[in-house]
Amino acid sequence: LRPGQKVMHPGPMNRGVEIDPRVADHAESLIEFQVRAGLVTRMAVLYDLLTHGPVGVQSASLTEVA
Repeated sequence: LRPGQKVMHPGPMNRGVEIDPRVADHAESLIEFQVRAGLVTRMAVLYDLLTHGPVGVQSASLTEVA
């Protein structure tokens, strides 16, 4: 890698197929941080959707459905 060059990949990653392991494990690799941030972001979106639902959509209560 050139000095200051960063490597990113959202994961999951096939080492040796998509990216050379030496590049993935390089000190300038941000792959671990990107995977961690993506996981937390997806968890937050799912939590928000499951607890609040989409904006502008009212959820039916159990008594309305029955």
